[in-house]
Amino acid sequence: MTKKEFIDLYFEKGAFETKAEAERKANAFLAALEEGLVKGEDITFIGFGKFEVVERAARTGRNPQTGEEMAIEAKKVVKFKPGKALSEAVNK
Repeated sequence: MTKKEFIDLYFEKGAFETKAEAERKANAFLAALEEGLVKGEDITFIGFGKFEVVERAARTGRNPQTGEEMAIEAKKVVKFKPGKALSEAVNK
């Protein structure tokens, strides 16, 4: 699903006067989510899931084309763990 398709669905499900209003509110939600994650905070929506930032350790990998070993730096990544209600809805 693209962002445009998501906005269309969000408009249908929500109480918005226009698609532009739905897009502004979706963008505000995503910006708030991003801001919280950048600060290193966990964001939990009961029943939906949990977003958290975790540290991925440095490791050694291989270049798939040459087979040569290469160092992969440590970095932070966003991890999502679905809640029980979301898992049950997806697995119906």
